[in-house]
Amino acid sequence: MIAKSAVRTSVFVLLFAVTVACGGYQSREVSFRHPSGYANMQQAAGAQIGAEAFSDEQSASEAFGFDIIDAGLLPVQVVIDNAGKNSVEIVADQTFLIDRQGAMWNLLDSRTAYERLEKSSEFARVSKSAGRSAGFGALGGAIVGAAIGILSGENVGDATMRGAAVGGAGGAVIGGGQELGTGEGAREITRDMRRKELENKPIEPGSIGRGFLFFPAEAESAERLRLQVVDVETGETRTLFFDL
Repeated sequence: MIAKSAVRTSVFVLLFAVTVACGGYQSREVSFRHPSGYANMQQAAGAQIGAEAFSDEQSASEAFGFDIIDAGLLPVQVVIDNAGKNSVEIVADQTFLIDRQGAMWNLLDSRTAYERLEKSSEFARVSKSAGRSAGFGALGGAIVGAAIGILSGENVGDATMRGAAVGGAGGAVIGGGQELGTGEGAREITRDMRRKELENKPIEPGSIGRGFLFFPAEAESAERLRLQVVDVETGETRTLFFDL
């Protein structure tokens, strides 16, 4: 079945971002709307789906607490309300961002996303502000690894650096992992992750899935999202285009 052979992903992610404050890190919830509240809402396999790009620095920084676009990542939030009878999930390797020039961009895998974050000017800024004891490598792994959803109860930085592709850990669970570092901020992130545990699995009937897809910031614009979803039980796929 297509659902079993396709690259699996959990793009309905832990919705948090991390900011640096004088007293340490602070988690930030990212709000979302029901798909019916999006002008681009579409339906597939009984599910309502809406999408929104955070393609300008202001909105992205407000959502994530740091300049994630400057770090090389362009986030697109996707919300799915599965009112159908079967589970649905996104087919990661058939999902693309389309920019204003019509160029198509792949989803970033975890290794690439992590390396972009680590090598960015944001790395230097946040690590300098936070202090080395908190370990920005772990912080970066927390942001990227949690957002892409590939962890399985272990140190975020280590798991992310193994370079597993988006969706390569089907059935994994975020939560119950080791501390992300020795600083209080890192421990706060760990507690926050445990409180907002994410299961990497298809969206079940009657459930809402929401989270971010990360694309290369080189796209510079987000005109449309080509999103492919699959009915897990029947293997039937639907390809949808969302104006962003």
